[in-house]
Amino acid sequence: MTTSPASTAAPRRHPLGVIFLTVVIDLLGFTIIFPLFPGILDYYLRVDGTGGGLGWLLGRIDAFAALAGSHGNYRVVLFGGILGSLYAFLQFLFSPIWGALSDRIGRRRVLLITVAGTALSYLLWFFSGSFLLFVGARLIGGAFAGNISVATAAVADVTTRENRSKGMGIIGIAFGIGFLFGPALGSIAANHDLSAVHPRLASLGVNPFSMAAVISLAFSVVNLVWIWSRFKETIDPEHREAAAITRVRHPLHELIAAEKGPARRTNWLWFIYTLAFSGMEFTLPFLAAERFHYTPATMYKIFVFLGIVLMVTQGGIVRRAAPRVGEKRLLLSGLVFVLAGIATVGLSRSFTGLYCGLAGIGLGSGLVNPTASALVSLYSRTDQQGRFLGVFRSLGALARGVGPLAACLVYWLFGSTAAYMLAAAVLIAPWGMALPLPKPVK
Repeated sequence: MTTSPASTAAPRRHPLGVIFLTVVIDLLGFTIIFPLFPGILDYYLRVDGTGGGLGWLLGRIDAFAALAGSHGNYRVVLFGGILGSLYAFLQFLFSPIWGALSDRIGRRRVLLITVAGTALSYLLWFFSGSFLLFVGARLIGGAFAGNISVATAAVADVTTRENRSKGMGIIGIAFGIGFLFGPALGSIAANHDLSAVHPRLASLGVNPFSMAAVISLAFSVVNLVWIWSRFKETIDPEHREAAAITRVRHPLHELIAAEKGPARRTNWLWFIYTLAFSGMEFTLPFLAAERFHYTPATMYKIFVFLGIVLMVTQGGIVRRAAPRVGEKRLLLSGLVFVLAGIATVGLSRSFTGLYCGLAGIGLGSGLVNPTASALVSLYSRTDQQGRFLGVFRSLGALARGVGPLAACLVYWLFGSTAAYMLAAAVLIAPWGMALPLPKPVK
């Protein structure tokens, strides 16, 4: 059995704090844009009108909405979904590339490259006075958003196989913090229009959302300095040489060509799970507004609640239960909780039902996320950690690109209840796929 250096020596704990902060800062910069999509559409409609690329995109949205029989604010819904899918699709393409490259040249170098590229995307967003520049910034940001797969591989480098889920739980906590505070910072930034305070900056492309770009850019710069000064390489030269002969391929090709086994099965069940979960996650604000009259100013309550449940689950339950119960059992339990939670939210007509469902979703996803990534890591060879975890994150990004648009179509065709019941039904598949998974060798 091939073992990591952490398996034969005392685990190197010191990089985990750097990795944790890296993921937190990356997620804060990523999620800060979530509450801004409606205002971004309105702004570029005023600036660019209905011509050019924006006009073409809105024409396609109108055609899609007509097919779905939609009305009202469908433009806002689908506009946000398309831009989010665009970012996720670039992640899908590039995550396995960054992951495999980090196996060959080291985690530290790739983290520095990707964080620098992310900072460049935020700088372009700051000056994006036109819709074309804004889309360009999103494309660059998505292409360089490989931090998570590389950071996940770095956690695998410095944790023992017995403690792999604990290490992945740290990534999960960072996700919870990022999704907890990012949208709140976006809402605050939206109240500070730099182009109104300093009108001369408007000629340079500074726009009402440039403050959010400045905050994200500041996070990335801090992240870059932090990695440069504090992050020590986690992969040893021997494994780097073994990975150097590996050719990077398209992530789907990589997964299809991989030999049959538990690592490939876990990747596929993660894709199906994320497909259902991301569709629910994207439509949740619209369900909350439709049934419970939440507004953009009060929507943060839902995300704060989910973030707290996630952090408690991943920081407390997973870290303590994984060594005793095992990753497979936690994964199966988490899928059941998410399925029940989504169904409860879909049927809820009271705040009690809504938050009981959200608690199930938060608890379940808090169990699924770290254990699924830990299993992929435990089922993979040491010299292919970055490669297969890159595929893992890439499939998640593809699912986040497809899931919201598919859920939106079902939502507008058949209503919120049908959309959530369908998402719950889809989760039966990954649960069945997880049943025959073997106990990983540690």
